[in-house]
Amino acid sequence: MHWFWLLPLLVSLLPGVTGCPSSCSCSSGIVDCSYKDLTSTSLPSSFPSSAQVIRLDQNNLLFIPNGLLDHLPNLREVYLKHNPWHCDCDILYLRSWLQGQQKKSLYRDVTCASPEPLEGRVIMYLTEDELVTTCQYWYCNLALISQLCLFIFIVVQGILLIFIILSLRRFQKIAREAKRTAKELQQSSETYTYDNIPLCNYDRT
Repeated sequence: MHWFWLLPLLVSLLPGVTGCPSSCSCSSGIVDCSYKDLTSTSLPSSFPSSAQVIRLDQNNLLFIPNGLLDHLPNLREVYLKHNPWHCDCDILYLRSWLQGQQKKSLYRDVTCASPEPLEGRVIMYLTEDELVTTCQYWYCNLALISQLCLFIFIVVQGILLIFIILSLRRFQKIAREAKRTAKELQQSSETYTYDNIPLCNYDRT
């Protein structure tokens, strides 16, 4: 049967069934992604549903993408130490996941590396108000950047409008001068023609 070669592909597409991520090594329910210089954007998009332990320590993770550690029924522990966790809006998912773990003592050393006001704080003990405050700062910065871009856009539009108005006025001036020159040339031509008309003498009988 020729369709047998499609079986591995179909299995990999089933919910919760994935192979070992290419950037990690897998053995006996342990998915080892430590010491891989992984960032939050280069993390695997999913882990095998059979994973019991996932090692993400000793990387460059700032946050965990939403839902990455969900739907793993056999998962018992995730190693998260020694990452430069940035505690802002993006850390909310990891905080929520940590707070939902029964063995919270395993994660008391998962702390914020930045921003400075939260440096050294245990992530799962962060209050929602503290993180919402960082979100508000982020939105304020975004709003400020948007307003600045809008202001620059308006200034550029104004400069273009002034340039167009000046160009139109210059064009009108050139058009008037051309019209006046053409009229003067026409008058000169008519005068020249009149002055060169031969005079005819008629003899009266």
